[in-house]
Amino acid sequence: MSDEIRLNKYLSEAGICSRRQADKLIEEGKITVDGKIADLGTKVTDTSKVCFEGKTVKLNTHTVIYAYNKPRGYVCTSKDADKDSIFNYVEFPCKVNYVGRLDKDSQGLLLLTNDGNLANDIQKSRNNHEKEYIVRINKAVTDEFIEGMSKGVPILDTVTKKCKVERVGERSFRIILKQGLNRQIRRMCEYFDVRVSHLKRVRIMNVKLGDLKLGEYRELSSEEEKILRKNCGV
Repeated sequence: MSDEIRLNKYLSEAGICSRRQADKLIEEGKITVDGKIADLGTKVTDTSKVCFEGKTVKLNTHTVIYAYNKPRGYVCTSKDADKDSIFNYVEFPCKVNYVGRLDKDSQGLLLLTNDGNLANDIQKSRNNHEKEYIVRINKAVTDEFIEGMSKGVPILDTVTKKCKVERVGERSFRIILKQGLNRQIRRMCEYFDVRVSHLKRVRIMNVKLGDLKLGEYRELSSEEEKILRKNCGV
């Protein structure tokens, strides 16, 4: 790194957190640059000494991407924020952050990486990256339900993007989203007076959950990473 970059980007690329989370840490005064408390406008170079809560932060020289099969009951938070944090149940070889959340009652594929640029691209709704889920509900899956879900549903003061929905069982369906609103699928179902009893994410873009066992993780293959990065343009 030769040119100046914004501090939040630096922290993201170092695998500390997302850019949004970085802004919060900066506002809370937890980041210093060359011994001084940083502000949101701070920029850094490769000669700057950046510290988070007194510990030096360095850019990653090696990036990793893990696929993790998150069990129900675990939450996507920092290790210290919640006793049920995924990071209290699995020890990754290096510092990584999750890419998009799965709520506590959901399970399935979760990507974790120390590549902030990649994480940011995957999570941006405007990039329309696909995420696939298998969902079981408490009522029969009707044609009307499939049509209504796929056309877009009014939730959280917006209308969800059109999506692909297909029946896979009497009370289960497959849905492919291109956005990630808070508890989106559950809220969409609630609009139709339907309750989700089981929700599992099985794919993020080209990365599939496959036969990865519950609670275990693996590093993406070189081919998976190559395709993922090509689709993200990073």
